Amino acid sequence: MKSLTLSLALSFALATLCPSSTSAADDASHPAVSVAAADFSADDFDWREMIPYLSTAANMPSEQGLKIVLENSKVLRAYVANEMKEDCGAHGCGARADASASDDEVNKAIDKMVQEEVSHRKKTAVVEYPLKRQPFPFSSIAAFKSDDHPDAYLILEFSPGYTATDLQAKYGAPYDTDIFQWYSVFKYREEKPEYTSKAYFEVNPVDGMVIKVAISLKPRKPKHRH
Repeated sequence: MKSLTLSLALSFALATLCPSSTSAADDASHPAVSVAAADFSADDFDWREMIPYLSTAANMPSEQGLKIVLENSKVLRAYVANEMKEDCGAHGCGARADASASDDEVNKAIDKMVQEEVSHRKKTAVVEYPLKRQPFPFSSIAAFKSDDHPDAYLILEFSPGYTATDLQAKYGAPYDTDIFQWYSVFKYREEKPEYTSKAYFEVNPVDGMVIKVAISLKPRKPKHRH
């Protein structure tokens, strides 16, 4: 997955993430998101839905944090469920009455993925996973969790077809834009007293196609009253 390198993640996300003493959420027991795999589209993804899970993951041990993020990614759950359904159709489902994967089966598959794919680079735990079975609206996913600091973030690479027009129809105009080498960046954010979360969408300025998105969350230090 050459396009989802650690340096790319750092360039988008680490600039907005620094050590902090608190998290935006104390409850680490979010239930895994349930999502129908059929006809999943890029517009079914909403970066803001990842905020509570990034918040929870931020103050967890590395691999546990990665599991929280990936288990609750609608994109990954839809892809894994589709993959399991296709495999079941090709090889048989045994005692199962149909080819639909249960939430527990999807959770187990994602947990196994984390165990097998996790690596540690520059004190950061990383899971990078190519979504090779196409057509699918995304082509790869990566989750990052610092070993030392309360931060976590997610990067998704889009398959061709989702445009900057689609992006702005869903989220409105970005609060800021920028240009890095050959691509443009559309920036969105959500600010709360407990955190600031940002999503940087990389866009090809030639054809307007969205290439990838990096989502970061920075917990804020509590204000101490005297």
